Amino acid sequence: MTLFIALVAFAIGAGLVAWLATRGYLPTLLEAATSATSQATAPAPAAAPAPSAPPAAQMSQIATVEGRLAMIEDRISRIDFQTDAAAGNAGRAEGLLIAFAARRMIDRGEPLGYVADQLRLRFMNAQPRAVQTVVDFAASPVTIDGLSARLEALSPELTVTDTNRSLWERTRHEITSLFVVRRDSAALANPAARIERARLMLTAKRIDAAIGEVERLPGAESANTWIADARRYEAVQKALDLLETTAMLEPNRLQDSNGRTVDQPSPLAPAAPAGEPTEAADPAPEASEGA
Repeated sequence: MTLFIALVAFAIGAGLVAWLATRGYLPTLLEAATSATSQATAPAPAAAPAPSAPPAAQMSQIATVEGRLAMIEDRISRIDFQTDAAAGNAGRAEGLLIAFAARRMIDRGEPLGYVADQLRLRFMNAQPRAVQTVVDFAASPVTIDGLSARLEALSPELTVTDTNRSLWERTRHEITSLFVVRRDSAALANPAARIERARLMLTAKRIDAAIGEVERLPGAESANTWIADARRYEAVQKALDLLETTAMLEPNRLQDSNGRTVDQPSPLAPAAPAGEPTEAADPAPEASEGA
């Protein structure tokens, strides 16, 4: 019975297929079945890429980068300022060393050599008279030892009394002494004591005081050349003092080894009081330039 039913079902199916084939429906059904199978086995489409960061996040990143760039620029500016400050201070230190070297050579009576060129390069724009005073003195130097030796050699002439003078010399001395107030004791006014004090003043480099003692001696006229040389020595010492001060404090006319202006403020310069104009706005008058 079962076999009979199977045969009947097979016969019906074969007849249905034959009928569909004769009517032209079979290719259409096969194509539809194939398409459904392909869609069932096709891979799932790839996931769409995630959307980009929202504009607010991008702006935050840009702001962070700009902040870092600003910090870098600020650091570079500070480094440049510190570099300029170091260069300016180095220029001042070199100028001070040149002034010290010039003083050492002047005290020894040695020629300045290359130091004279450095003095002109660094200080001529700021203190031309002081530089010229030092250079001229070095061409015909005088030393403390030399002045002391010459004073010792002049002692006999400086201690001459009125009895050894001519009438004209005694008259001239009396006239020049009319308005001199003498408060010295006899011992202090003694010519030998004055010469000894003048020698001590020379050793201490108190040139003015030494000259004053010599000028009060009876035979001071015989020491005119000595007095002139002593005044020259005093003038060059003042000029060197001025150059050293210029190296430390000059605000805008000191120059470095390359001839560039040292405009970096000196660390030793006094700070301007609050409420007063700065030196750039109201420059101070030029300092005195030596003897």
